[in-house]
Amino acid sequence: MMNILVIGSGGREHALAWQCAKDDNVQRVYVAPGNAGSALEPKCQNVVLESTNNDASEHSAVIEFCQNNAIDMVIVGPEAPLVTGIIDACRDAGIKAWGPTAYCAQLEGSKTFAKEFMAQNNIPTAAYQGFTDATAAKTYVDEQGAPIVIKADGLAAGKGVIVAETIEQAHEAIDDMLADNKFGDAGSRVVIEQFLQGEEASFICMIDGDNILPMATSQDHKRAYEGDTGPNTGGMGAYSPAPVVTQDVHNKVMAQVIQPVVDAMKAAGHPYTGFLYAGLMIDKSGDPYVIEFNCRFGDPETQPILMRLQSSMIDLIAQGLAGHLPHEAKWDTRPALGIVLASKGYPESSSKGDVIAGLPELDADNTSLVKVFHAGTAFSQDGTTIDSQKVSHNNDNNAKEVITNGGRVLCVTALADSILDAQQAALAVTAAISFDGAHYRRDIGHHAIAREQS
Repeated sequence: MMNILVIGSGGREHALAWQCAKDDNVQRVYVAPGNAGSALEPKCQNVVLESTNNDASEHSAVIEFCQNNAIDMVIVGPEAPLVTGIIDACRDAGIKAWGPTAYCAQLEGSKTFAKEFMAQNNIPTAAYQGFTDATAAKTYVDEQGAPIVIKADGLAAGKGVIVAETIEQAHEAIDDMLADNKFGDAGSRVVIEQFLQGEEASFICMIDGDNILPMATSQDHKRAYEGDTGPNTGGMGAYSPAPVVTQDVHNKVMAQVIQPVVDAMKAAGHPYTGFLYAGLMIDKSGDPYVIEFNCRFGDPETQPILMRLQSSMIDLIAQGLAGHLPHEAKWDTRPALGIVLASKGYPESSSKGDVIAGLPELDADNTSLVKVFHAGTAFSQDGTTIDSQKVSHNNDNNAKEVITNGGRVLCVTALADSILDAQQAALAVTAAISFDGAHYRRDIGHHAIAREQS
């Protein structure tokens, strides 16, 4: 029986923990730090990782926990620990961990690195320039015109991308990043890109250094408001599969995007392992262009994708760690769709401590076609907030109030016979959930539904 450690606290990590816990060969899934949802899952336990050996390195607590708790496999959810080398540290300590090394994670950690990498390896992407000086960046924008895309170079929790519809908006974004330090070190350098026309899709793969396993395709909705309007977010919902990724498009993405990454990283002496996320724009001719690379599973794409996964995630990762990743996985043929409920003020700010009402009962047998994955949640009892990571799975948790603890709070995910049916099933559950300032999009999946209806 295996013990698994999932690192992270979002909806992606709740979904990964839930999927791993379904495996009969898994005894315990520890989630660090987890959230109220992962604390309630059978076989799951949230944990606080604290080093007791006074080691100042940021990954020492993970290594120490793995050594003290017979952890068989570490799955890293978010990008930050990957960029800072958690996989390298685990490997050095003889611990099996799934994800890319710090070198490979630069594909997400630095927009400049990613763009230069794509240029060197003929991977299709938008034309760009990088800047650290605001005046020079504004001059470039004036020459290029609008719409145009302004990106913070480093990690900005999915919110460091501004699609400027006017020159004025572009100048404001440049000032926010370079002059006003809105995104901290992540925005000390900006990448300014050509605006691409088309339909977006998320193409996520598992890679073991040589072999590639494409996951089910998906489409995220980054804009905060319906009709794909408003500011960019970490994602307001997603669905799988994405009809825009036809077999022809799939073949192009594998040949022009994914395989070149694998080949180039291997040639550089840094074989890519783990999840690789290519955020794509598919133009009218069916040609893919890379908007961004992520070095991990997407959120909220993880939730609908894992609702459809019928293979064992544990088996797939184990085979990947052994260098024998299969080229196909087994999927439910039905589509899945997830709707994010965000807290008051998101994405500019977030509200914490608001009581969440209307959550459905936990489906311990995994027979429901609708699953509520938690992200920014915690427990509260008698008005006092309880850190979710300090709560083990037990019956007492069901008596505690669940409260908001971040910007994206929940992702209500449904599996159904069509995208429209999945949307309606997710909306029905979403409408029954309430907390102060809750907001969500009611049009998640609209591109695919329009295709279905035509």
